[in-house]
Amino acid sequence: MRRSTRSRTDGRTTLGLSIGSNVDEFDAFGISKDERVDRLTDTVNVLRGAWSEGTLDYEPDFHEISADVDVTPKPAHDVPIMLGGAAKPAVRRAARIGDAWCAPSAISLEGVRKRTEDIETVREHENIDGDFQVYVLQHGFVSDSRDEAWEAMRDGYFYIQRRYEEIFSGEPVDELSDERKQELKEQAIFGTPEQVVDELETYRETLGDDIHFIFRTYHPGAGTEEMAECIRRLGDEVRPELV
Repeated sequence: MRRSTRSRTDGRTTLGLSIGSNVDEFDAFGISKDERVDRLTDTVNVLRGAWSEGTLDYEPDFHEISADVDVTPKPAHDVPIMLGGAAKPAVRRAARIGDAWCAPSAISLEGVRKRTEDIETVREHENIDGDFQVYVLQHGFVSDSRDEAWEAMRDGYFYIQRRYEEIFSGEPVDELSDERKQELKEQAIFGTPEQVVDELETYRETLGDDIHFIFRTYHPGAGTEEMAECIRRLGDEVRPELV
Protein backbone atom coordinates (compact mmCIF):
# COMPACT_ATOMS: atom_id res chain seq x y z
CA MET A 1 0.00 0.00 0.00
CA ARG A 2 1.33 3.45 -0.94
CA ARG A 3 1.12 6.01 1.83
CA SER A 4 0.95 9.70 0.97
CA THR A 5 3.07 12.10 3.02
CA ARG A 6 1.89 15.26 1.28
CA SER A 7 -0.23 16.61 4.11
CA ARG A 8 1.92 15.78 7.14
CA THR A 9 3.11 19.36 7.47
CA ASP A 10 -0.52 20.52 7.44
CA GLY A 11 0.24 23.45 5.16
CA ARG A 12 3.06 24.82 7.31
CA THR A 13 5.87 24.43 4.76
CA THR A 14 7.60 27.58 3.52
CA LEU A 15 10.35 27.44 0.88
CA GLY A 16 13.22 29.86 1.43
CA LEU A 17 15.30 31.01 -1.56
CA SER A 18 18.04 33.57 -2.13
CA ILE A 19 20.31 34.67 -4.97
CA GLY A 20 23.41 33.40 -3.15
CA SER A 21 26.68 35.10 -2.30
CA ASN A 22 29.42 32.46 -2.16
CA VAL A 23 31.68 33.02 -5.16
CA ASP A 24 33.16 29.52 -4.87
CA GLU A 25 29.74 27.94 -5.30
CA PHE A 26 29.09 29.82 -8.54
CA ASP A 27 32.56 28.95 -9.83
CA ALA A 28 32.06 25.27 -9.00
CA PHE A 29 29.00 25.11 -11.26
CA GLY A 30 30.40 27.39 -13.95
CA ILE A 31 27.66 29.97 -13.42
CA SER A 32 28.19 33.71 -13.58
CA LYS A 33 27.12 35.72 -10.55
CA ASP A 34 25.65 38.22 -13.00
CA GLU A 35 22.90 35.70 -13.75
CA ARG A 36 21.82 35.06 -10.19
CA VAL A 37 18.88 37.48 -10.05
CA ASP A 38 17.49 36.23 -13.36
CA ARG A 39 18.02 32.64 -12.29
CA LEU A 40 16.18 33.19 -9.02
CA THR A 41 13.22 34.81 -10.79
CA ASP A 42 13.17 31.99 -13.33
CA THR A 43 13.20 29.38 -10.58
CA VAL A 44 10.29 31.03 -8.78
CA ASN A 45 8.28 31.04 -12.01
CA VAL A 46 9.08 27.37 -12.65
CA LEU A 47 8.03 26.38 -9.14
CA ARG A 48 4.77 28.27 -9.31
CA GLY A 49 3.98 26.69 -12.65
CA ALA A 50 4.91 23.22 -11.41
CA TRP A 51 2.75 23.51 -8.31
CA SER A 52 -0.30 24.95 -10.05
CA GLU A 53 -3.01 22.82 -11.65
CA GLY A 54 -2.30 21.64 -15.17
CA THR A 55 0.88 22.05 -17.16
CA LEU A 56 3.83 24.27 -16.40
CA ASP A 57 2.57 26.85 -18.91
CA TYR A 58 5.89 28.69 -18.72
CA GLU A 59 9.01 28.69 -20.89
CA PRO A 60 12.00 28.69 -18.52
CA ASP A 61 15.07 30.70 -19.42
CA PHE A 62 17.60 28.54 -17.57
CA HIS A 63 15.94 25.11 -17.39
CA GLU A 64 15.31 22.67 -20.23
CA ILE A 65 11.69 22.02 -19.38
CA SER A 66 8.76 22.07 -21.79
CA ALA A 67 5.85 24.35 -20.97
CA ASP A 68 3.61 21.33 -21.65
CA VAL A 69 5.04 19.32 -18.75
CA ASP A 70 2.57 18.51 -15.96
CA VAL A 71 4.50 18.05 -12.71
CA THR A 72 2.87 15.65 -10.25
CA PRO A 73 2.04 15.12 -7.48
CA LYS A 74 0.96 18.65 -6.65
CA PRO A 75 1.41 20.05 -3.12
CA ALA A 76 -1.59 19.42 -0.90
CA HIS A 77 -1.38 23.07 0.20
CA ASP A 78 0.02 26.26 -1.24
CA VAL A 79 3.76 26.53 -0.55
CA PRO A 80 4.73 30.15 0.19
CA ILE A 81 8.07 31.24 -1.28
CA MET A 82 10.22 33.27 1.09
CA LEU A 83 13.08 35.32 -0.33
CA GLY A 84 16.06 36.66 1.56
CA GLY A 85 18.33 39.66 1.17
CA ALA A 86 18.96 42.95 2.92
CA ALA A 87 19.56 45.41 0.07
CA LYS A 88 16.65 47.46 -1.25
CA PRO A 89 16.51 45.67 -4.64
CA ALA A 90 16.37 42.28 -2.88
CA VAL A 91 13.61 43.38 -0.53
CA ARG A 92 11.55 44.86 -3.38
CA ARG A 93 12.11 41.70 -5.42
CA ALA A 94 10.66 39.69 -2.55
CA ALA A 95 7.67 42.03 -2.46
CA ARG A 96 7.04 41.53 -6.18
CA ILE A 97 7.61 37.83 -6.76
CA GLY A 98 7.59 36.26 -3.31
CA ASP A 99 5.08 35.49 -0.58
CA ALA A 100 7.44 36.34 2.26
CA TRP A 101 10.72 38.04 3.10
CA CYS A 102 13.30 37.00 5.71
CA ALA A 103 15.25 39.79 7.40
CA PRO A 104 18.88 38.76 8.01
CA SER A 105 20.17 39.03 11.57
CA ALA A 106 22.47 41.91 10.64
CA ILE A 107 19.54 44.26 10.04
CA SER A 108 18.54 46.39 13.02
CA LEU A 109 14.98 46.49 14.28
CA GLU A 110 14.53 49.93 12.74
CA GLY A 111 15.97 48.61 9.49
CA VAL A 112 13.42 45.79 9.44
CA ARG A 113 10.63 48.28 10.08
CA LYS A 114 11.69 50.48 7.17
CA ARG A 115 11.99 47.55 4.81
CA THR A 116 8.61 46.20 5.87
CA GLU A 117 7.06 49.57 5.04
CA ASP A 118 8.83 49.50 1.67
CA ILE A 119 7.37 46.05 0.94
CA GLU A 120 3.86 47.29 1.74
CA THR A 121 4.36 50.32 -0.50
CA VAL A 122 5.58 48.23 -3.44
CA ARG A 123 2.72 45.76 -3.20
CA GLU A 124 0.15 48.51 -2.85
CA HIS A 125 1.46 50.61 -5.75
CA GLU A 126 1.75 47.59 -8.04
CA ASN A 127 -1.61 46.13 -6.99
CA ILE A 128 -0.16 42.82 -5.82
CA ASP A 129 -2.77 40.81 -3.96
CA GLY A 130 -2.36 37.98 -1.48
CA ASP A 131 -0.87 37.50 1.95
CA PHE A 132 2.72 38.46 2.57
CA GLN A 133 4.71 37.43 5.64
CA VAL A 134 7.83 38.92 7.17
CA TYR A 135 10.31 36.68 9.00
CA VAL A 136 13.00 38.03 11.32
CA LEU A 137 16.11 35.96 11.97
CA GLN A 138 18.14 36.60 15.09
CA HIS A 139 20.70 34.68 17.13
CA GLY A 140 20.17 34.11 20.83
CA PHE A 141 20.16 31.88 23.87
CA VAL A 142 18.20 31.34 27.07
CA SER A 143 19.84 30.46 30.37
CA ASP A 144 19.74 31.27 34.10
CA SER A 145 21.48 34.62 33.65
CA ARG A 146 22.55 36.98 30.88
CA ASP A 147 26.22 36.13 31.49
CA GLU A 148 25.58 32.38 31.32
CA ALA A 149 23.57 32.72 28.13
CA TRP A 150 26.29 34.79 26.46
CA GLU A 151 28.99 32.37 27.60
CA ALA A 152 27.07 29.48 26.05
CA MET A 153 26.57 31.07 22.64
CA ARG A 154 29.51 33.47 22.24
CA ASP A 155 32.24 31.32 20.68
CA GLY A 156 29.94 29.49 18.27
CA TYR A 157 28.16 32.72 17.36
CA PHE A 158 31.45 34.46 16.55
CA TYR A 159 32.60 31.42 14.57
CA ILE A 160 29.46 31.50 12.39
CA GLN A 161 29.84 35.22 11.76
CA ARG A 162 33.53 34.85 10.95
CA ARG A 163 32.69 32.17 8.37
CA TYR A 164 30.04 34.45 6.87
CA GLU A 165 32.61 37.22 6.49
CA GLU A 166 34.98 34.80 4.76
CA ILE A 167 32.24 33.76 2.34
CA PHE A 168 31.21 37.32 1.56
CA SER A 169 34.75 38.64 1.17
CA GLY A 170 36.36 35.58 -0.40
CA GLU A 171 39.29 36.09 1.97
CA PRO A 172 40.30 34.21 5.15
CA VAL A 173 39.25 35.91 8.40
CA ASP A 174 41.30 34.71 11.36
CA GLU A 175 39.61 36.87 13.96
CA LEU A 176 36.76 39.35 14.20
CA SER A 177 37.64 42.84 15.37
CA ASP A 178 36.65 43.93 18.87
CA GLU A 179 34.24 46.44 17.35
CA ARG A 180 32.58 43.72 15.28
CA LYS A 181 32.28 41.44 18.30
CA GLN A 182 30.62 44.20 20.31
CA GLU A 183 28.25 44.93 17.42
CA LEU A 184 27.28 41.26 17.20
CA LYS A 185 26.72 41.06 20.94
CA GLU A 186 24.37 44.04 20.79
CA GLN A 187 22.41 42.40 17.95
CA ALA A 188 21.90 39.07 19.70
CA ILE A 189 19.00 38.30 22.05
CA PHE A 190 20.09 36.38 25.13
CA GLY A 191 19.61 36.12 28.87
CA THR A 192 16.99 34.82 31.25
CA PRO A 193 13.54 33.94 29.89
CA GLU A 194 12.25 37.26 31.21
CA GLN A 195 15.01 39.23 29.49
CA VAL A 196 14.44 37.42 26.21
CA VAL A 197 10.69 38.07 26.44
CA ASP A 198 11.33 41.77 26.98
CA GLU A 199 13.52 42.01 23.86
CA LEU A 200 11.07 40.04 21.74
CA GLU A 201 8.24 42.28 22.93
CA THR A 202 10.20 45.22 21.54
CA TYR A 203 10.09 43.57 18.12
CA ARG A 204 6.35 43.01 18.44
CA GLU A 205 5.73 46.60 19.51
CA THR A 206 7.66 47.88 16.51
CA LEU A 207 6.59 45.38 13.83
CA GLY A 208 3.20 44.13 15.00
CA ASP A 209 1.79 40.69 15.74
CA ASP A 210 2.09 39.24 12.23
CA ILE A 211 5.88 38.90 12.23
CA HIS A 212 7.43 35.42 12.30
CA PHE A 213 10.52 35.31 14.50
CA ILE A 214 13.28 32.77 13.82
CA PHE A 215 15.23 32.43 17.05
CA ARG A 216 18.50 30.72 16.14
CA THR A 217 19.84 28.80 19.13
CA TYR A 218 22.38 26.57 17.37
CA HIS A 219 25.92 27.76 18.05
CA PRO A 220 28.78 25.35 17.22
CA GLY A 221 30.61 24.21 20.32
CA ALA A 222 27.67 24.49 22.69
CA GLY A 223 26.74 21.14 24.18
CA THR A 224 23.73 19.24 22.86
CA GLU A 225 22.10 19.07 26.29
CA GLU A 226 22.68 22.79 26.83
CA MET A 227 21.08 23.67 23.49
CA ALA A 228 18.19 21.26 24.11
CA GLU A 229 17.55 22.91 27.48
CA CYS A 230 17.60 26.32 25.83
CA ILE A 231 14.98 25.17 23.30
CA ARG A 232 12.86 23.67 26.07
CA ARG A 233 12.90 26.94 28.00
CA LEU A 234 11.99 28.87 24.88
CA GLY A 235 8.91 26.69 24.57
CA ASP A 236 7.99 26.49 28.24
CA GLU A 237 8.98 29.90 29.59
CA VAL A 238 9.30 32.34 26.68
CA ARG A 239 6.60 31.37 24.21
CA PRO A 240 3.66 31.44 26.68
CA GLU A 241 4.48 35.06 27.51
CA LEU A 242 4.23 36.08 23.86
CA VAL A 243 0.99 34.34 22.91
